[in-house]
Amino acid sequence: MTLIPEWADAALILADGEIFWGRGAGAAGVAVGEVCFNTALTGYQEILTDPSYAGQIITFTFPHIGNVGTTPEDMETVTPAARGCVLREDITVPSNWRNAQHLDAWLESMNLTAVTGIDTRRLTRRIRDGGAPHATVIYAPNGKLDIEAAQTTAAEWPGLEGMDLAKEVSCKQTYSWDQSEWSLEDGHGVQANPKHHVVAVDFGAKFNILRCLASAGCKVTVVPASTTADEILALSPDGVFLSNGPGDPAATGEYAVPMVQGIMESGKPLFGICLGHQILALALGAKTHKMEKGHRGANQPVQDLETGKVEITSQNHGFVVDTKTLPAGVIETHRSLFDGTLEGLKVEGKPIFSVQHHPEASPGPQDSHYLFERFVGLMA
Repeated sequence: MTLIPEWADAALILADGEIFWGRGAGAAGVAVGEVCFNTALTGYQEILTDPSYAGQIITFTFPHIGNVGTTPEDMETVTPAARGCVLREDITVPSNWRNAQHLDAWLESMNLTAVTGIDTRRLTRRIRDGGAPHATVIYAPNGKLDIEAAQTTAAEWPGLEGMDLAKEVSCKQTYSWDQSEWSLEDGHGVQANPKHHVVAVDFGAKFNILRCLASAGCKVTVVPASTTADEILALSPDGVFLSNGPGDPAATGEYAVPMVQGIMESGKPLFGICLGHQILALALGAKTHKMEKGHRGANQPVQDLETGKVEITSQNHGFVVDTKTLPAGVIETHRSLFDGTLEGLKVEGKPIFSVQHHPEASPGPQDSHYLFERFVGLMA
C-alpha cells in the first residue's frame, strides 16, 4: 500500500514505479501515455491542441503556464489528442486582453488531466538521460489515488512504436478550408481569391498549417489520411500537401506510402511536414526510427545546407528519417544543429520536398515560413 501525502490529490506514476506527487488541475481522471517535454516559453494552448501529441503526456519545462489564459483563436484542432500535461507551478492567473477562459477551466472542458507542483527539472533530466518513459497521470479531487493500478497501467501500455495514431486524429470526411493567418488588426482572415488548389492529406494537421497555405494564395481541400492517390488526383489539385501527425510513420505508411508513390508518379508538386516528411521518405525508400528523446520546442536550430543559413524552428517529433538510408537522387537539404539528424529533403529534378520541423510555427519563430512560398512557386 503506497502512502499518499496529505496534500496530494494527483500524481504522475512512471512504468518503473517512480512517483511524482502533485496537485490536480483540469479534468479529474486517469490517462496513460508517453511522457515527453516541450521547452517552448509560449504557446501552451497551441501545443496542447497539436494533434501530433496523440498518445503523449506533455511536460512543460517553462514553469509559468496559464499566464495568457486561453482563446478559441489559438486552437490547432477541435479536440485535443494529448493525454494530459505536467506543470511545475499551479496554473497562473491569466493576464492578457485576448483571454477568454482560464486554463484550468479550459483543460476540464477539453477532458485533459493535469498535475501541478511537479519537479519538472528532475523529470526532464529523467527523460533526457533515460528516454521518454511510459506513465499514468491521475487526478482524484477526493485524494483517493489508486497508485498500484496506475503503475500497472503504465507498465502494460504498449508505447508509440508500431502504433498508427494518424487515423485516430484525421478528419473523417473531405472538407474545404479558407481561413487565413491571424493578424492583430483583423483576427483570422478568409482567402477569397485563391490562385492554386492544394489537397492537404490530414494525418493530424494543425490548423495553422492550413491557414498558411490559404494565406499563400491556395484553395485548400482537406482529405482523410486513408485517401488514395486516385481519389486525390480526381480533385484536380495543383499540388499535394502531407501534414504533420502522431504515431509511428512506418505503421501509418502501410496505407499512406502507396498514396504518396501514386502522387509522385503523377508529377504533381508535393510538400510534406513532420509526419508527412517521414511518410514521403518511406515512399522514396528510406527508413525511419524512434528517437530516444525527440525534438519538442520552439528553439531548435536547423541549418539549410544549400544556403548555409541557420533557422530557429518549432519542432515536435519523436521519430526521424535515417539519413544513411536516403536512396540515390534524394538529397538532404536541412540538418539539426542539436544532434545532426535529418531535417529536410528534396528529390533531384522533381517538385518534391519536405521538412521535419514546423514552418507554420504556432507557437514559435517563423524563420522557415518561406517554405510555403517555395511550394506555391512549384505550383506556379
